[in-house]
Amino acid sequence: MDIWKEAPPVAEEPRAPLGRIVRLFGAYRARLALVGAFILLSSLVSLASPFLLREVLDTAIPARDAGLLALLALGMIAVAVTTTVFDVLQTLVSTTVGQRVMHDLRVAVYSHLQRMSLAFFTRTKTGEVQSRIANDIGGMQAVVTSTTASLVSSLTTVIATFAAMMALDWRLTMISLALMPFFVWISRKVGSERKRITSERQRKLATIATMVQESLSISGILLGRTMGRSSELTERFGRASHELADLGVRTSMAGRWRQSSVQFVMAAMPAAIYWAVGHTGAISVGTLVAFTTLQTGMFRPLVQLLRLGVEVQTSLALFGRIFEYLDLPVDIHPGTRRLEDVRGEVRFENVDFSYGDAPTLEGIDLTVPAGGSLAVVGETGSGKTTLSYLLPRLYDVTGGRVTIDGVDVRELTFETLSETVGVVSQETYLFHASIADNLRFARPSATDEELEAAARAAHIHDHIAALPDGYDTLVGERGYRFSGGEKQRLAIARTILRDPRVLVLDEATSALDTQTERAVQEALDTLARGRTTITIAHRLSTVRDADQIVVLDHGRIVERGTHDELLAAGGHYAALVSRDDPQLSPA
Repeated sequence: MDIWKEAPPVAEEPRAPLGRIVRLFGAYRARLALVGAFILLSSLVSLASPFLLREVLDTAIPARDAGLLALLALGMIAVAVTTTVFDVLQTLVSTTVGQRVMHDLRVAVYSHLQRMSLAFFTRTKTGEVQSRIANDIGGMQAVVTSTTASLVSSLTTVIATFAAMMALDWRLTMISLALMPFFVWISRKVGSERKRITSERQRKLATIATMVQESLSISGILLGRTMGRSSELTERFGRASHELADLGVRTSMAGRWRQSSVQFVMAAMPAAIYWAVGHTGAISVGTLVAFTTLQTGMFRPLVQLLRLGVEVQTSLALFGRIFEYLDLPVDIHPGTRRLEDVRGEVRFENVDFSYGDAPTLEGIDLTVPAGGSLAVVGETGSGKTTLSYLLPRLYDVTGGRVTIDGVDVRELTFETLSETVGVVSQETYLFHASIADNLRFARPSATDEELEAAARAAHIHDHIAALPDGYDTLVGERGYRFSGGEKQRLAIARTILRDPRVLVLDEATSALDTQTERAVQEALDTLARGRTTITIAHRLSTVRDADQIVVLDHGRIVERGTHDELLAAGGHYAALVSRDDPQLSPA
């Protein structure tokens, strides 16, 4: 089975309406108007050169007028200098606008994904998300920063040149433009082909990004080597890279013969004009040279327009993929209320929750008094961890409500909720940064003294102080320079800095050996002191002193009481204790 199999293409690629793309530039209308002004002025000024050339050939040279010839030559130089200045200015402004639009898109996608529930990230590969932000938006960069300005510039040049050619000779102009519909048709055909190939290429890029992210992480390297699959992983990556290279060739060659035929016809058109004039002798040599100069000058932006049309159609596939993410419905919306003087009473009131059709939690009614402790136990898959997700709103309930001090958590701002509820889970995540930076992620304004106090409370300060770089020590990718227990204590120190009134401990010691668990449990006891604490328990020895213990079975509460009460009842809890921690069973 290919674990990195790319998602199958949808029947219809995501659409990117041009109107929506245009709206991305709405905040930069003034700068775009300036770009348009520079383009228009440059195009108009450049049109003077053929007319100056006609005067040189038809008037100044035949009359041997040195003064007029010098004046016309200076005029041609002035035209070149002026158009160069305008081109540089419009490139500067248009590139700045394009980069700002790219920045806006990146931030919009990142911000939108930050608001998604945990469900989105459990079903989407990290590499896919990274590819959308890096490869897809990066692929649009050329279109947004330079192609748009080139499109306007070429269009303006074609229109202005057409008007000048009509002024010189309308009959020759009609001959020059007779094949235009054919050129446009070819451009549209090539654009459609490029768009399809680009969608396929971006999916392949996402697959490769996932391969790199998963197999070249520390966990991936360890798994690949210990399973003896490093060579196979390299071969899979090679095959995917080869397919991507083939797609690159197909992208470059798509419609190449069609476009070459267009360029051939355009190159041959001046010869046709010379032949026609040579048989009729209807215009002067100066006019003929000026006309063919204009014709050549128009064909160049015309070819550019056709090429840019292909690029724009290609970019629509990329815009469509980005808009697909921006259009994902946000199922967790922030509230507007803040809590003042938080006491920390937590209630689950007839709570239901489901990941799909089958219910995961049903009819959960719980009350944890301010400063009290609740332990949740049960078999694997009973819904314990899901219950812990509902209080910090990693998911929202599908029925009932969860409250803190009587206020539904859905009414609270995310800032208030994160300040009120602290979570320490079995999966401890540390950034590839210093210990100090990881701790300050909880509270950026924390002083060195506060960092040390939190580390002492988490029983990790002595270990940090013994390191050569102390709190400036890099923790490594995902904290792999530290043991599981050390990472857990760093996570606890981080939560102590946050100083929440409500604490959720999700099997925080289940993966640790007995000695390490004891050290971490001491840190957890320090952290939980004076706080409302909900503990999701795997090892029952950690919850015997809880004020209240509830037993979940298939998403329902089947027992509740203290440790001694539940043992005496001889039900589910007693069976769990007898199996997992026999020393806790009654004699």
